[in-house]
Amino acid sequence: MFGKKPEKPSKRIDSLIGAGTRVNGDIHFRGGLRVDGEVIGNVRADDNEPSTLVLSEHARIEGAVTVTHAMINGTVQGPIVSTEFLELQPQARIAGDVVYNRLEVHLGAIVKGQLEHQEAAPRAVELKLASAS
Repeated sequence: MFGKKPEKPSKRIDSLIGAGTRVNGDIHFRGGLRVDGEVIGNVRADDNEPSTLVLSEHARIEGAVTVTHAMINGTVQGPIVSTEFLELQPQARIAGDVVYNRLEVHLGAIVKGQLEHQEAAPRAVELKLASAS
């Protein structure tokens, strides 16, 4: 009843790594990132902001992934931390441990690693005194 409302995922894609593109190195992003190509490095969203990672069917990440929301339909070789919601679509292939708050796994997705549920960190709530009249 008084629990923290889940953060909404970014509804737009701010950055795109296109098919046939290979990025060597870590990626730090805000908002939404769609990967259709290949990333050799860690993919991390800025802290304290809702973020969305979309990994398409033929895309690949070799490195750690840390985001609030993720929709994975490609290959990730490395650990995934999704602080709000993780969706593993039918072509998802994960070789690494997965930490999630909420998880949806479609028929056909494969995880070679441990799944660990982790509650979202509680946010501080500012209380204000009611004014006396």
